[in-house]
Amino acid sequence: MSTHQNSGHAPVAPTVDHRTAVAAESARFVAAVQDADPAAAVPSCPGWTLADLIRHTGSVQRWFSVLLRARIQEPPRTREVDLMLPEQEDGYAGWLAESATVAEGVFAATDPNLPMWAWGADQHARFWVRRMLFETLLHRMDAELALGRRPVVERALAVDGIDEFLVNLPFAGFFAPKVANLRGPDRTILFRTTDGDDAWRVRLRPDGFGLDTALTAASTADVTVRGSAADLLLLVYGRLTCEGDAFAREGDEQLLADWFANSAF
Repeated sequence: MSTHQNSGHAPVAPTVDHRTAVAAESARFVAAVQDADPAAAVPSCPGWTLADLIRHTGSVQRWFSVLLRARIQEPPRTREVDLMLPEQEDGYAGWLAESATVAEGVFAATDPNLPMWAWGADQHARFWVRRMLFETLLHRMDAELALGRRPVVERALAVDGIDEFLVNLPFAGFFAPKVANLRGPDRTILFRTTDGDDAWRVRLRPDGFGLDTALTAASTADVTVRGSAADLLLLVYGRLTCEGDAFAREGDEQLLADWFANSAF
């Protein structure tokens, strides 16, 4: 049984090489959009086009690369970075590939265990690599959904992505202010995978929320959601709803509704 906790050190699934996965997910993203219309709408990111999605993902990769290169030890004062965007949107796919190459070079020169400032739980360089991975993976899936394809994600990556999201969510208030509403008188939400034995139990307290530790197969909660790791990843990121056939749920439906209304990342 996997156990997960909200502490100063974010657990990382040992089967996931985040650096290699950034390159692989970037290549998948590029392949998906290479011949697509940049003006195509992205329904899972309302108001965005494929061009917006690509630009955002490449910008995140280049921005995080700047932070890693600088070994920042405090919150950055500016987000200005030369993105080197091509003038024409039909060049964005190639630019995204170059963004991944920039990141790969920075990874090679950076010890992942180097202490660094990070907005989330893990105050090391590896936080930014892991975060970059799931920004890239999620938006690759958004692109595929926009193009009418069913996204596929390896189970180990999906499990790590759920963990990364839930571990860091309590720290995301400065850009996701609704998380401040995630409070309660000791109420719990349990997410369980149906294609493995992974589980995460979120506990809402009067002063906030976090993840419980030491879960067992018998652990219960006020509301439980079960689904495959890949579907749960899409669920926590709001790309699926728990009312779909992909999930089994039991318990306090209002608690679950409140969670999803306030946990958007």
